[in-house]
Amino acid sequence: MIPAQDITGLILAGGRGSRMGGVDKGLQNFNGMPLALHTLMRLQLQVGSVMINANRNLSAYESFGVEVWPDVLADYAGPLAGFLTGLERCETPYLVTVPCDTPRFPLDLVARLGAALEREGAEIAMAAGPERDEQGQLKVRTQPVFCLLKVDLLESLTRFTQGGGRKIDGWTAQHSTVVVPFDQAGDDPLAFANANTLAELKQLENS
Repeated sequence: MIPAQDITGLILAGGRGSRMGGVDKGLQNFNGMPLALHTLMRLQLQVGSVMINANRNLSAYESFGVEVWPDVLADYAGPLAGFLTGLERCETPYLVTVPCDTPRFPLDLVARLGAALEREGAEIAMAAGPERDEQGQLKVRTQPVFCLLKVDLLESLTRFTQGGGRKIDGWTAQHSTVVVPFDQAGDDPLAFANANTLAELKQLENS
C-alpha cells in the first residue's frame, strides 16, 4: 500500500461556476458549511496533506488552513489546469485530485485508487462510479476528476497543455491508466453525485 504521507490531496475549486450562475461553487453552503470544506475534511482523513486550487476568493479558501494555488494556465482552462498546478506544487510522489462539488465521495477513495495503481503498475488510477443516464438507468461511468497520479507525470502534462490539450481523457489516454469501479456492495450510489446548479445542491443536501 502507498503510505498516506506519500500522497498530497488537491481539491479542484477553480471553475467559473457558470451553471450555478457564476457563483464560487466551493463556497456554497452544504449542510451548514462550504462545499469545499466538506471536501477538505473528507480528504484530510485519507492523505498526508491537502491543497486547494482556486481562482477566486483566495482568502476565503485560505481560511480553511491549507495552501491555496490559482491556475498556472490563464482563462479558466478547466480541471487539467488544476492538475498541472497541483503537480507543480506537489512535494510527495503522488497527487490525488477531487472536485469541490462532490461532498459524498468515498472515504476509502484514495486507498482503493492506490491499491489498484500498485497492483497494475499503472501511472494513473481513475475512479468510476454509478451515474443515472438520460433514461434514469444507473451506469458505471469514469469520474476523470477523481485521479491518483504519479508526480513525475508533470513533464507530460506540461507538454500536453502547452500543445492546447484541455481534455482529461485525452491526456490520461497517453499513460497506463487503471479504472477503479466504486459499485460494490456497501458503496454509496450517490458517492460521485455532484452539484452543478443550486437546485442540484439542495437536492443532494436532502438525499
